[in-house]
Amino acid sequence: MIIRILLGVALLGTLTSTIFLSLAIAAAIRFKRRARAAAASPRPASLPPVSLLKPLYGVEPGLREYLESFFALDYPEFEILFCARTADDPGLQLAREVAANHPEIPVRFLLSGQPPVPNARCYSLSVMAPQAAHDILVITDSDVRVRPDFLRRVIAPFASGEIGASTCVYRGEATGRGFWALMEGMGMSVEMTAGVIVADMMEGMKFTLGPCMIVCKAALDRFGGFEKLCYYYADDFMLGNMVAASGMKVVLSGHVIDHCIVNSGFWRNFSHQWSWAKSTRFSRPLGHLGTGLTFAAPFGLLGLLAGWLMHMPLVGAGLFAWAYFSRVLLCLCVGGWVVGDPAAYRYCWLYPVRDLMGAILWAASYTSRRVGWRDDQFVLEKGGLMRKVATSAPRPPASPRA
Repeated sequence: MIIRILLGVALLGTLTSTIFLSLAIAAAIRFKRRARAAAASPRPASLPPVSLLKPLYGVEPGLREYLESFFALDYPEFEILFCARTADDPGLQLAREVAANHPEIPVRFLLSGQPPVPNARCYSLSVMAPQAAHDILVITDSDVRVRPDFLRRVIAPFASGEIGASTCVYRGEATGRGFWALMEGMGMSVEMTAGVIVADMMEGMKFTLGPCMIVCKAALDRFGGFEKLCYYYADDFMLGNMVAASGMKVVLSGHVIDHCIVNSGFWRNFSHQWSWAKSTRFSRPLGHLGTGLTFAAPFGLLGLLAGWLMHMPLVGAGLFAWAYFSRVLLCLCVGGWVVGDPAAYRYCWLYPVRDLMGAILWAASYTSRRVGWRDDQFVLEKGGLMRKVATSAPRPPASPRA
């Protein structure tokens, strides 16, 4: 009886993960068509000036390169605002060095002091936003790298005046960081992107993604600004959610950015992803629960076991083979075709391992409410609110959040 139940669960999971694969392929085709149409459409006669907001906290590997990419943007008028907690922050000092090599770019350096609220990044943004000279704010994490056409691509839709916020999908760049960083990067390029483009196709965008958020000041004013987000862990989700709830449109850009992995080693990569899985559980409880049915690898393994125990090896092998093939196909379609991640083509045969890891992270998200952020520890509460519970001794930060 138990073995038959195992086989039934394997068949159900195989069905639901296959449905998700079909939805992801349809969403990928839709995303690429829209991106091509946007690239081919006439450019606006004029592009609005923008303010780039860059919260900083310490120095992670590659920060100089990532900051340099923002000073090489091909855009008529923009400024960059950097904000750190203290004047001697090494990330802020590095930003000053990079800015000194580009005197043609307007740059300002701000200090927030120690945040009096749980979400330090949003507190930095609440300090920068009133100082920004322009109405459109482009917020990117410190571990984001962009191409020169970044602003032209993501800002063009705002010329219509109908959009309150926008966001970008991203490829996880893990070159040279080891196996576990590769797994995290593939999770970003494939698992994260697939979920985003399917959500956009099914119900439209009602959230933004933390590595890149574009929002106009008018949209912020409607719901109370960054101060309203300072008590949420998933401030990126809540920003888009509140903009959409206020009646303004949130869109997914067809442009793709690089989100560079700065962690290495199993535990640092796993704990970072575990925290965000727990965050999603509290921000989107029903959607997160359903995510468990989108994975294929655990159901393939369960089918293989059930088939062996029931003396039906061909059935078990077939379920396992389809689970493996379907995840390779998902990796090629989403990670390779949609976001253009070279690792998705090179290591597509490894993606079923990442799919299994994603399922483990999903299950583990229900085991704890405690999350880490920089040197601090928090407990997540209903609605995604966060409550600070501990602070560890300061150490050189390695996470992109500030």
